[in-house]
Amino acid sequence: MKLEFHHINYVSHDVDALHDFYTNILGLDTIAQENFPRTEADADKGYDGQIRFATEGSMQFHLAQRDLNIAFKNGQTINPVERGHIAFRTDDIQALLQILRDNNIPYSDYGTAFAKEWHQVFFHDPEGNVIEVHQQVG
Repeated sequence: MKLEFHHINYVSHDVDALHDFYTNILGLDTIAQENFPRTEADADKGYDGQIRFATEGSMQFHLAQRDLNIAFKNGQTINPVERGHIAFRTDDIQALLQILRDNNIPYSDYGTAFAKEWHQVFFHDPEGNVIEVHQQVG
């Protein structure tokens, strides 16, 4: 199983202001939202909060609308848009899940509930920081 750093997710009540800070003040480039196909959210699953994207060329920022109820809505325990998270991409999500199980690390497997092309799993590090690991699918 290989991991590579993919993005940092920050959450905000004002996503446009956060995006403007990173693009207009710090000079990062906008990444088109069309590059991230989202799964359709409904009353029982998914996430339909506002998301904007920025980059300095190699690292991505995913700037998302804070939603304190997303874990409840999706029947999960870990909320990736409460405080934000760091994210890694893997080439073998099943191997990651086995490592988490072998080490008794609780996780929330959101599958493709948020992104059509990513199978996403969230868990905490020993300090309580949220980590996402995803694999491209489809």
